[in-house]
Amino acid sequence: MKRLNTLKLNYEFKNVFNKGKYYIGNQVIIYILKNKYQDNRLGIALSSKLCNAVKRNRIKRVIRAAYQKNINNCIKGYDIVIIWNKKADIEDLSYSIILEDIKRIFLNSGLKK
Repeated sequence: MKRLNTLKLNYEFKNVFNKGKYYIGNQVIIYILKNKYQDNRLGIALSSKLCNAVKRNRIKRVIRAAYQKNINNCIKGYDIVIIWNKKADIEDLSYSIILEDIKRIFLNSGLKK
């Protein structure tokens, strides 16, 4: 699997949250902001109040896999932050729903060609 460029610092996440546009899916919410780099950078933010560490890591793995599946034919140069929709139940975690959410949001935002 190819290594992803990721957002790591707090101010990078805050910048995307404050200045970026957001799109709501069934299980995820995605914030998108244009950056000055030639590649997309991904950030995944989950609250520790959401669930325990094992479930949070599983959610992150599923989101990363769905993102990598959809990254082909996407426009480069964006910061993307994905968070879990609080209205969705964690027990209903589904790779196929997250995959469809990301695909639909990328098409609606103009990120996917």
